[in-house]
Amino acid sequence: MNVDLGTARIKSLPNDAFYIADFITEEEENLLLQKIITAPLPRWTHLSHRRLQTWPSALTKSNALISSPLPSWLISPVVCRLESLGIFADSPHAAPNHVLVNEYLPGQGIMPHEDGAAYHPLVATVSLGAPIVLDLYPKAQFRNDEGRRPQHRILQERRSLLVTTQKIYTDYLHGIAETTKDEGLGPDTICNWGLLREQDRYRCGGVERETRISLTYRDVLKVAKLGNAMRFLNGQ
Repeated sequence: MNVDLGTARIKSLPNDAFYIADFITEEEENLLLQKIITAPLPRWTHLSHRRLQTWPSALTKSNALISSPLPSWLISPVVCRLESLGIFADSPHAAPNHVLVNEYLPGQGIMPHEDGAAYHPLVATVSLGAPIVLDLYPKAQFRNDEGRRPQHRILQERRSLLVTTQKIYTDYLHGIAETTKDEGLGPDTICNWGLLREQDRYRCGGVERETRISLTYRDVLKVAKLGNAMRFLNGQ
C-alpha cells in the first residue's frame, strides 16, 4: 500500500480526519472475517440491538486495560500499516492496544455518543463486509432539535480505513442510524465523497444495508501490569 496521508485527508472536516478506501485487500478482508466469525461464542457480548467482541479484554471499572498483547490476526496487516503511516505515532504507547469488533446487521445502529477520556483522542476504524454511513453531531448543538441532524456524514466502504482525531474526537458525537437503507448519498452530503472507491455505486442516492463488521483500534491511556491487575479490577 502506497498512500500519502495528505491526499487521504477529509478536507471538509475539522482537524484531522483521513479516509483510505483500499486499506486492506479482499483476501485480507476474508481472513479477518473468518477469524471473527469463528471466534468462540463467549467472545461475543450481546447488547440489546447488536453484538461485539473486545480484544484483548474489556476495560476495568477504573478504565484501565490489563496488559496483554492483541492477537496476531488483529496486528497484521492492520496495525503494521497504521504504524507505517504514523497514525498512532503521537499516542502514549505509539500503537493501538485495544480493538472493538462491532457487528451491524441491517436495521442495527448505535446512538450518537462519544468514546470518552479512557482513550487517546484518535480512532482508526476498518470496515468489513459492507458499507455504512457514520453521522457526526456537534456536542454543543446536540441538545436542540437542529443539532439532532448530523452536521457531517462519512460513507465507510468495505475494506476502508477511517481515522478521526482531535476535534472530531473531542467536540463531536458519532452514531449510526438504525435503518435498512442509507439514503441521501451524494457529493453534497457525504464529506468524503471524493475519496470513495465506488462513487458510481452510490450516485443513485442510496444503498441497501448488509452485514457490516467494524474493527475499531484505540490506545487505552491507562494500562495495568499483571501484578497490579487485582487493584484495577476492584476499581481502586
